Amino acid sequence: MKRFVGLYFLFLALLFTLFYANTSVVSAFINETQTNITLFFLEMFLDKGQLKGIDIWINPHYKIIITQACNGMIPILFFWASVLAYPASFAYKVVWMIGGYLFFSVMNVVRLLFVVYVTQHGSGQKDFYWSHDIVGNFMLMITGLVMFVLFIKGSKKSLS
Repeated sequence: MKRFVGLYFLFLALLFTLFYANTSVVSAFINETQTNITLFFLEMFLDKGQLKGIDIWINPHYKIIITQACNGMIPILFFWASVLAYPASFAYKVVWMIGGYLFFSVMNVVRLLFVVYVTQHGSGQKDFYWSHDIVGNFMLMITGLVMFVLFIKGSKKSLS
């Protein structure tokens, strides 16, 4: 268990430094690309003209801005650190990291659409906090926990 925890924090630091922090052209490119992918899928479900650049207009006086922190990379990197730290075959980890990336990307779009819907049909900015910071983040945490439990259970089956 100590080994897992130590490796988890090591991988978390490495992943955030390499892929999230604005430390290189590579990390900037990854985050910009992930944000653009998120915006691409959001636009499919938003009202025509509601998305302008990185802004989702709720009404003429209120918009939600999709920043780097909203692109889904944070929960993806937390999941990846867990997968990398766990003792399993490299191929099994790669499969779960790719699947995790895809599933988290979809869940992040669902989360943002939920936030937009609640904010737009509720009390606006008053509903943003609970829909984004509490319910939306809870959705991503549960997604990560369930995926990691499934990863662990599957890795035990693949070893036997």
